[in-house]
Amino acid sequence: MSSGAERARVQVGLGFRALRGGGVVVAVTLENDEPRVILSSFLATAAPGDRLSYEPYHVAFEMERGPDGGASAEAAAAVAEGRKRQDALAAKGLADIVRTLREAGREPSVAALLVNRAGWITDLLSYSLSFPDHPPVAEGLAVREALRFALGRCGVEVAEIDEKSLPDLASEVLGLGSADLEARVKALGTVAGRPWRKEQKLACLAAWITLATST
Repeated sequence: MSSGAERARVQVGLGFRALRGGGVVVAVTLENDEPRVILSSFLATAAPGDRLSYEPYHVAFEMERGPDGGASAEAAAAVAEGRKRQDALAAKGLADIVRTLREAGREPSVAALLVNRAGWITDLLSYSLSFPDHPPVAEGLAVREALRFALGRCGVEVAEIDEKSLPDLASEVLGLGSADLEARVKALGTVAGRPWRKEQKLACLAAWITLATST
């Protein structure tokens, strides 16, 4: 059972949108049902100068293939190591964010992870080796997996939201038309600061509706 002090903390929703090298994270609170952005940051899944953590599937694509034309043992080992580094960096970065929020009296209670229909790809290594255009897709999906790993470690309840369905879902949940939603989210960026591009807006909206439906 949570203590009175924990219940008194300001509840926070976290929104995540994967990119190559890490993910955008936006933290939102509700004050009288009005959203307020308290954090807009980038959660890195790659260390500076470490190509294996930045693009493990590109590294594997450039390596010599196995006898059957598939991934060699060396390529598989390289990807496994790169993914391990990504998971560790994401977990540490998110733990730092959660600790900072809690020290400020805010409790990350829910998180929204934006996903897409590429979830059908289950073997990222084989997929990335099959065509030159595939490694960039695999890199984005790997970052998403690292974000899932980090969220699982921090114990925050997670909702996965299809990115293409997000605007319609937000209109339904919040009772706002698309133009009003766009204006509201754009205005939140004046407080959040730059960058406030498409990725930040999507993460913000995902966090907003997830928090609104959990309270």
